[in-house]
Amino acid sequence: MPLPSAPTKRAALLSQQEYETPAKTRPKQKATVSAEVPEPVKAAEVLSSKPTTATPSSRSRTSKAAQPIQAERPMATPEVVRPAAPKPAERPRAKSKRFEGPTRLFVLDTNVLLHDPSCLFRFEEHDIFLPMIVLEELDAHKKGMTEVARNGRQTSRSLDALAEHQGGDITSGLPLDATGHTEARGRLFFQTQLLNYDLPLSLPQGKADNQILGVVEALRKQHAPREVVLVSKDINMRVKARALGLSTDDYQNDKTLEDGDLLYSGAYALPSDFWTTHGKSVESWQQGAHTFYRISGPVVPQLLVNQFVYFESPGEPSLYAKVTEIRGKVAVFKTLRDFTHLKNAVWGITTRNREQNFAMNLLMDPEVDFVTLTGTAGTGKTLMALASGLTQVLDERRYTEIIVTRATVSVGEDIGFLPGTEEEKMGPWMGALDDNLEVLGKTDTAAGEWGRAATNELIRSRIKVKSMNFMRGRTFLNKYVIIDEAQNLTPKQMKTLITRAGPGTKIICMGNIAQIDTPYLTEGSSGLTYAVDKFKGWAHGGHITLARGERSRLADFASEVL
Repeated sequence: MPLPSAPTKRAALLSQQEYETPAKTRPKQKATVSAEVPEPVKAAEVLSSKPTTATPSSRSRTSKAAQPIQAERPMATPEVVRPAAPKPAERPRAKSKRFEGPTRLFVLDTNVLLHDPSCLFRFEEHDIFLPMIVLEELDAHKKGMTEVARNGRQTSRSLDALAEHQGGDITSGLPLDATGHTEARGRLFFQTQLLNYDLPLSLPQGKADNQILGVVEALRKQHAPREVVLVSKDINMRVKARALGLSTDDYQNDKTLEDGDLLYSGAYALPSDFWTTHGKSVESWQQGAHTFYRISGPVVPQLLVNQFVYFESPGEPSLYAKVTEIRGKVAVFKTLRDFTHLKNAVWGITTRNREQNFAMNLLMDPEVDFVTLTGTAGTGKTLMALASGLTQVLDERRYTEIIVTRATVSVGEDIGFLPGTEEEKMGPWMGALDDNLEVLGKTDTAAGEWGRAATNELIRSRIKVKSMNFMRGRTFLNKYVIIDEAQNLTPKQMKTLITRAGPGTKIICMGNIAQIDTPYLTEGSSGLTYAVDKFKGWAHGGHITLARGERSRLADFASEVL
């Protein structure tokens, strides 16, 4: 005997469409909820700590919808009743649970606003206070074409947009999420009245820094026991604040890493028991000159795409490979080309250590569009980049020309304006380029004096030296771009240069994050560190940290002891 078909209303309740429909549109369930169960809207009110009252129109709609349903559907099937979901506007934010305790009040110094115009939206659920003297200093720095002036104008536009959304009185604070920055859940307060404070007589009362310290002191007494924190990039300002017993901190949001030693190295040493723990499930196959291994095991979650892995153990065969694919708990390794052998020399240059071989595999790989190289002085960054560039431009015809640029930050005092064209002005900054071209020109020993001269002339014609000041708006097509001394670039400058790349262009960023000459950059906030961290794991980008210097024994010893 066939089973009877399910009731239409029962089936509708169990269907996916009905289940996903908000409970507000299904008044049948509301009638079956007992009076002892609190309404979800009230539960949301408790979580958000914002008392709300139901409008008369909503109460009338509920009562009208509930009357005919009680007659149609008795309370015989309570198991299918689900509580109504809260409205999207009343749903409590999940992010607010991350911070427990009272929110803090951050007083921002002018240099923070000039350093990062988006800092207003980086303090999550905490509030921000701007003294009036900060607005005065912001107005004084907005003129000009420098980076500081641009940041000042951007900060002023952000403040103006927040004030427009408030419309009326701003003494109660401006909601920081009014302009779409949902991650900022605090409020912005301006100094709208005179604050009374007492500072030591040894501090000049007219100085702007001391006025900000006085505002922090007054706010600390006014908002006690709430914590009031001064945020400043000025070290002396923070020292004076601590001497006065005020809470202070540096602006940390611009730092990619807390410590330069934590920077992604691009290479991973496989454990000594790698073949013991992973050997049973390894699959291998040959494709051209490369061998591929499919690995599954506990080491896979620690790997990234285009990361180099190596296994060196006495008595066992060594493995040098690159991670080409990661799918779940399975990774694919691809063995490398050995550039330490003379038969694989690049423009007469062979690599001398493991990390240089890794770097040369990245530089010669046409599938890798962005390469970052870091390392101490004398590790061969510029020489390898130039050698691989000349090979791919002149021999393989993969790129049309080499473009070299660098950050023009002097180590000592500036020597003044330089005469000549753009390329002539960049000449003194390109001493490293000339030194390495001289080395590369001597590798062809069989050409003779005339042959080497012709080769040098051809090389010079394919290398263009450009200034970073004129990069805005350009597009490089099929170019091999070398950015030297990239550790002196800010993250914004790095973004400007990388986004110049068009189809078929490869960009090489090189630098030593231990030799930063820009006064306002650190190892954690450098544009090179920023690029390395953001591009790790991308299928068309690679990074390697060169560990050992190969320049000379004198340079190696000086790098260690000086």
